[in-house]
Amino acid sequence: MAAPEQPPLLPEGSKPLSALLSGIAQVAYYGNADITEELLRGQLYPEAAPEEFRALRAKMGGLLQSIASADMDLNQLEAFLTAQTKKQGGITSDQAAVIAKFWKNHRIKIHESLINQSRWDNVLKNMNWRVDLKSQSRHIDQINTPVAIVEMELGKNGQESEFLCLEFDEAKVSQMLKKLSEIEESMTLLTQTT
Repeated sequence: MAAPEQPPLLPEGSKPLSALLSGIAQVAYYGNADITEELLRGQLYPEAAPEEFRALRAKMGGLLQSIASADMDLNQLEAFLTAQTKKQGGITSDQAAVIAKFWKNHRIKIHESLINQSRWDNVLKNMNWRVDLKSQSRHIDQINTPVAIVEMELGKNGQESEFLCLEFDEAKVSQMLKKLSEIEESMTLLTQTT
């Protein structure tokens, strides 16, 4: 006698899958180490065997990684998920709908997180400036000349900032503006479509 076909241990509800995707994103993109595989399985799929849950988590994690690394727009996402539903051992159309909804709601945050994770150096977070008149100097001809005081806040997200304070006379301001103009021209040339 043949054994009766058992229903899959993993429920097809959208809430557990959506929560699983959120958990994967918390760990992979937002650095939340408190979310473990055991916690996700216990909360979302308590009836699933550990190997079965691990396979689902790996599959969803891989799909999310592919989607995020390509920063897919909605058209690309639809084509990608359609291909995944037609693939042997792929995903169901219900799972594809949950993934699409999740990506639509989380794309910007995940993209920003990936950008922040890929920075290995400080970035300019803020800049303030003012113009003062020199009231003291070693040379009398420099008194009452205008100087620009520029304060730059440098740092990475989530880390303490460093502050850099610079003083520029008129010649240095002109030199700085010329260099910034050259940078702007180079960037414009690179971004223009031919």
